[in-house]
Amino acid sequence: MQFFSEKIPGYALASTFVALGGILNGFDTGSVGAVTEMLSYIETFGHLSPTMRGFTVSLIMLCGAIPATVAGHLADRFGRLRIMIAGAILCTIGCVLECAAFHLWLFLIGRALMGIGQGFALTNVGVYICEIAPSRSRGKFVSLPQFGAAIGVCIGYFSCYGSIHIDGDMSWRLPYILQAALSTLWAAGSFFLPESPRWLILHGRRRQAMEELENLNFEKAEAEKDVLRPIENAASEVGVLEGLHLIFTRQYRLQTCLAVFILSFIQLSGIDGVLYYAPTIFAQAGIPSQTASFLASGVSAILMLAFSIPATLFADKWGRRTSAICGGIILSGSMLLIGSLYAANAVHSYGAARWVVIVSVFVFAIGYVSTWAVFGKIYASEIQPTKTRATTNSMATGGSFIANWLVAFATPIFLARSAHGAYFLFGAIALLTLVVLATCMRETRGQSLEDIQVSFAQPSARPSIRG
Repeated sequence: MQFFSEKIPGYALASTFVALGGILNGFDTGSVGAVTEMLSYIETFGHLSPTMRGFTVSLIMLCGAIPATVAGHLADRFGRLRIMIAGAILCTIGCVLECAAFHLWLFLIGRALMGIGQGFALTNVGVYICEIAPSRSRGKFVSLPQFGAAIGVCIGYFSCYGSIHIDGDMSWRLPYILQAALSTLWAAGSFFLPESPRWLILHGRRRQAMEELENLNFEKAEAEKDVLRPIENAASEVGVLEGLHLIFTRQYRLQTCLAVFILSFIQLSGIDGVLYYAPTIFAQAGIPSQTASFLASGVSAILMLAFSIPATLFADKWGRRTSAICGGIILSGSMLLIGSLYAANAVHSYGAARWVVIVSVFVFAIGYVSTWAVFGKIYASEIQPTKTRATTNSMATGGSFIANWLVAFATPIFLARSAHGAYFLFGAIALLTLVVLATCMRETRGQSLEDIQVSFAQPSARPSIRG
């Protein structure tokens, strides 16, 4: 049975479709901050204190952390698609509860369910794409969910911008109605996608794997090179305790630690602080609040989307290490520059320093979506062996959820107490991340997943910045 058009490879269409999960994630990121400031939202739920607002915004990440850590084992046992679909269904239920809520507790339950769903689903999106895409274009397709997130942030902003003038509570409910529709499409459409051939082979279902490779439009030579031959001697599924022990054995310890470190520390560099609290950042720099809101929610989202396009298209054109190192220089430099200006008390409502801060924030956001946002999930997935990929990726994604929550919850507190301290902290974390990645990363661009394992099995192999 042929699922896809013959003109476009099945792996391309399947990868693009599951990237709807990234759009949904970005949609929430771009809308929840604006929604909680809408007058109609306040009239429905009452005025939220800064702490309660921070809790409401960040709850989705807090509730996603635990499911993310077990999603990999569940996917190893039941299949990548089944767990992804279950997560998408939970996201749909959560969105429906959010848009239908008349009490804050019900709205919070909706956000909690959406967080749980994202923990299950988004953890496996990258793994699924990594396992169905050919090595020559794997980076491009694995970066699609991040590109989708950039699209979602823009959609989230403009849906709120367009609905704010609607009378009544429909102004804040409309973004969640749209999210529920998108989540329903994601869940329903995923039932028609082929399962990962690698997972099928590991479970002794070679005939079905061959059928799925045909559905994905793999050429015979490419299927032999990327899937069949390398995985013939791969081990079968391992239990959860055995899997947790295995990922920290000497053979896989470096890959595991790199994945957890990368997905956690690229978030601790402060990107969620910029996304959620950009209006505060710009207002603190001396820009009037109305202009700050436009700059934060509009220009920054559009710029991030614009730069995500070439970053996605050329993800396989330059090396993963090159991307990591260049991104680290840009991100740490931007944050440390802003911190230095605040520490010198040079930022006022007049003068050039405020514009340096604004431009530096834009440079930080653009640098992130062009480098770390692209390479992080690609590298964290592709350096893992098939039998532990989902387990390690789920642990790393759980760390990412926790890091996201910490940044989203703590940023307004840091900014209120010490503006320069917040930027110095984010800059120092970005600099530390740069040093670790430059020291420990091995280049993987263009290699099959199994060839990457051979590379990591050679301790004497030195990383090279060349891609």
